[in-house]
Amino acid sequence: MLTILITIIFIAGYLAIAFEKPLKIDKAASALITGVACWTICILYSQNPGVVADNLGKHFGDIAQILFFLLAAMIIVEMIDAHNGFDIITNRIRTKRKVNLLWIIAIITFFLSSVLNNLTTAIVMVSLIKKLVPEKKDRMLFAGMIVIASNAGGVWTPIGDVTTTMLWLGGQVTTPKVISELFLPGIVCMLVPLFILSFSVKGIIERTLVMESKLNEMTSNFEKKIIFFIGIILLILVPFFKTLTDLPPYMGMLLSLGIMWALTEVIHKKKDETIRSHLSVTTALKKIDTSIILFFLGILLSIAALESSGLLVSAAGFLNKTFASNNIIAIILGLLSSIIDNVPLVAASMGMYNLHSYPPDNSFWEFLAYTVGTGGSILIIGSAAGIAVMGVEKIEFGWYLKKIGWVALLGFLLGIAVFLLQQIIY
Repeated sequence: MLTILITIIFIAGYLAIAFEKPLKIDKAASALITGVACWTICILYSQNPGVVADNLGKHFGDIAQILFFLLAAMIIVEMIDAHNGFDIITNRIRTKRKVNLLWIIAIITFFLSSVLNNLTTAIVMVSLIKKLVPEKKDRMLFAGMIVIASNAGGVWTPIGDVTTTMLWLGGQVTTPKVISELFLPGIVCMLVPLFILSFSVKGIIERTLVMESKLNEMTSNFEKKIIFFIGIILLILVPFFKTLTDLPPYMGMLLSLGIMWALTEVIHKKKDETIRSHLSVTTALKKIDTSIILFFLGILLSIAALESSGLLVSAAGFLNKTFASNNIIAIILGLLSSIIDNVPLVAASMGMYNLHSYPPDNSFWEFLAYTVGTGGSILIIGSAAGIAVMGVEKIEFGWYLKKIGWVALLGFLLGIAVFLLQQIIY
């Protein structure tokens, strides 16, 4: 009964999110109701409520790490934007053709996510296109491509995607093998949708970078460059901080935020209070759409309830018994990652397949990293990058499914073909 009720609530919640526009109910509200309802069912039908409460506390701690990581990253990006730091890039992009800009943005996103991470990269790049693409309709296509490119770019390095990072820290994969095995599938996964979407973006961008003279007087060119370059460096150093200290990624991001905060306070300490207020972290906090944080919280709480109730482990066990081929299981898990967070899926897989039977750098582990990492692009709620873009750019679930989902699926499948072909050749 427990599993049936949770499944029904979970599906109903996702449908409410998908049909946000006709229902006229904000997706954050639907996500929060779904998350709390799932845990309520868990504890009401449990024979040991104390264990459920302990599990909730553990999961909430993990979720809080992601939320603080996201919040800190969004503040840093907002601070760069407040100082007009992105002008350093936008002023150097001369092309006015939409299709050319789409390719430039996608390629930058793909490679940046491999050294930054897909979530932070998505936030940075969506902030960037807001400066470059004035029309909402065009910008949504760009944002959809950013989701695909950030997820595809994140899978081929240990620090680019949480899935690959988990397998790397668990000893299932090594850096050289991940790069050599997943770079080509990842780039195909990105290029195929990029080629198809190129036919949807036609014409010239009439870009007018409107900047009030008063705003320009607030920061000098030197200050703009300092904030931009230090901000990007601080974001890039987060995964390296984790590698060096073994502390969770959110600690590195909070440290970066603290440094950015202190830096801006020092730079503007002699300026008028009005200017300092405009360029402060407290103002940046007010500009951030906190509903995305609550939406993220609700989604992750729902998925945590599925994991805590044993549904995900049961599903993984069912797949293992039903399908003889590990490749098929990896593909199915990849498709499931478009609905369910990839972290519990990979965690369940790591528990099912031990290193004795599947030693480090076994092709199954690389294949799993690819499928689960890129499968999340098929639905906008299937990855952290997608959820962040959904909140920042206000993209509807149905629009993404109709316009982006099918090309993401095609790229996902052709990337699989490239990976399997590599296994045959080498």
